[in-house]
Amino acid sequence: MNDDPAAGHTPEADSAAPEAESWLLSPAERDNPATGLDHVQTTAPAWSRGNLATPLIDGAEYFRRLRAELADTAAGDQVYVAAWIGDPQEQLDESATSVGSELARALRSGVSVHALFWQPYVDARSDFVPENRRFVELLRGLGGAAVLDQRVRAVGSHHQKYVVIRRPQRPDTDVAFLGGIDPFPSRRDDHAHRGDPQVQSSIAQVYGPRPSWHDAHLEIRGPAVAEVEHCFRERWRDSTNLRRAPYSWRREKLADGHHASPALPEPLPPPDRCGPHSVQLLRTYPKKTPPYPFAPRGERSVAHAYAKVLRKARRFVYVEDQFLWSPMVAEVFAETLRRKPAMRMVAVVPSRPDKDGALQVATSDVAHRKALDLLRAAGGDRVEVYELENPEGDPVYVHSKVCVVDDVWATVGSANLNRRSWTYDSELTAAVVDGQDRSGARGFAEDLRCRLWREHLGRAADEDADLADPEEGCAVLRRAAADLDAWHSAGQPGARPPGHLRAHPRPRTPLRTKAWAVPLGRLLTDPDGRPRRFRQRGRW
Repeated sequence: MNDDPAAGHTPEADSAAPEAESWLLSPAERDNPATGLDHVQTTAPAWSRGNLATPLIDGAEYFRRLRAELADTAAGDQVYVAAWIGDPQEQLDESATSVGSELARALRSGVSVHALFWQPYVDARSDFVPENRRFVELLRGLGGAAVLDQRVRAVGSHHQKYVVIRRPQRPDTDVAFLGGIDPFPSRRDDHAHRGDPQVQSSIAQVYGPRPSWHDAHLEIRGPAVAEVEHCFRERWRDSTNLRRAPYSWRREKLADGHHASPALPEPLPPPDRCGPHSVQLLRTYPKKTPPYPFAPRGERSVAHAYAKVLRKARRFVYVEDQFLWSPMVAEVFAETLRRKPAMRMVAVVPSRPDKDGALQVATSDVAHRKALDLLRAAGGDRVEVYELENPEGDPVYVHSKVCVVDDVWATVGSANLNRRSWTYDSELTAAVVDGQDRSGARGFAEDLRCRLWREHLGRAADEDADLADPEEGCAVLRRAAADLDAWHSAGQPGARPPGHLRAHPRPRTPLRTKAWAVPLGRLLTDPDGRPRRFRQRGRW
C-alpha cells in the first residue's frame, strides 16, 4: 500500500548530494511532470541547496519577523501572499501595527503586492469569509492585486500559508515565510501560551475566552525563495474561472472577482546560496475538473515524501499535528513501527477539536480513535501521544504541522497528517535537510525538535542537554507529563509542576454515533482527492 513512483536522480556532485539525495524526492518521485517547480534551479532538480532555514515557533515570533521584513520594503520591491484566512486587522506585535496597515504602507511606498485568499465553494463559513473579502478589498483599493480563489473541489480549500518578499535592488535580503500560521486572530500567541488578545470568533469553548495557540512557521533565505514564489505564480496563472459556484459571483462585491488574475511582474533570478540547508517544497493538489494546468493529475508529493522517509527512518519520528485523525495516514506510520522494532514515535496533538459542532466532534473523534489504535497496535509503548495545557490549566490548541525523523529530515508547513491534506486540499510544506557536514553542531532537524521540547517542558534556551539524545529526551517528556497528570489527579497540591505536557487519552464514541460519523467523515471531513485508479490500487 502507498507505493510511490521511484526513479534515480543524480544531482550535481558536492558535499550536499549524498544526504539530500537519499532523503528528498526526485522529480519522478514527485510524480507531477506538469509543474515547473523542479526546474526553477539550474542544478539539483526537485530541491535547492545553500539555503538558510530558521524555525519560528508560535505566532508572536513569526508576526514580529513578518512585520520587520514588510517594513523593510521600498518602491520596486515585490510581495506575494497566499492565505487560507486573513484578517487585515490582525496585529503583528505589541505596537498595534496590523498586517493590513503594514501592507498598505508598502503599497503606498511603491511596492507591488499580489495576494491569494481562499474562497469556500459554498459561503457557509461565516466565521472568516467576510475577513477574506475585506482583505482583498483593502489591497485592491490601494492598487494591489488580490483575488478570492475558489478553484478547489467541492468541500476543499486552498490551505497554503506563505509570504514571499523579493527586493530586486537587494536580492541578498529576499525572504520567504511558510508554515501553519495565517494572519488571523488567535494566532499571535507566544511560548507562555496565554493567548492572542485578538480572538477568533468561533472556537470550541473548552479552549476558553482567550484560546492558547501553538503553531510553527519557517523563514527561508536563499535559492528556495524563488521556488516558493514559483508556487504562487503557478496558482496565480491558472486561467480557470476563479468562481466555481454559478450563483455566488452575483453576490461578489468585487467587480472582477470572478475573472482571471492580473499579470505578474517578470520573475527574478533565484537568490544566491547563503546557508547550509537543502530545502524541498512538498505540495498537495487534488485531481479535479477543470484540472490545475500545473497539476492535471493532482500532486501528492507531501504523501510521497512521508512514505519515502518513513521507509528510510531507523529509530525515531516526532510529530506535532492538528489532525492526526486519518487511519489511512496513520497506517503509513504504523507500517514503519511494525517493520522496525526499535522505532519510537512521539506525537503532540490538540486535546479536542477546535469546533463544538456535533458533526465536527463526532467525525474527528471516531477517526482519531482509529488512527491512535492503529499506531498503538503497531508500536505499543513505543508510541507516546501528548497534549498541551497552559500554566492556568487551560488546554492549548495545537495547530502546528511539524515532523522530525531521525534528527535528519524535518518538515514545517500547512499539511496535516490526514487524507484531506495529503490528497484533497492545496498544501505547501518545506522539507529541510542539512546539506553539509555539521562537525558536531546541531543540525536543523535536531535543533527544531529541541526547541519545541524546551517550550513544552517550560525550559530556557540553554536547558536541553538531556534532550539531545531522542531516547533520553523521550524519557524526560514522559516524566514531565506524568508529574503534571499526577498533580492534577491529587487535587493540585503545592506548586504546579513545570511545562505544558499532559498524556493524551484516546477519545470514546458510542457505536450509534460511529454508524453515521464514519461515512460522513470520509465524505466531508477527511475526503479523498486522488484519481480513482490510485484509490483502487491503494496508492498515493
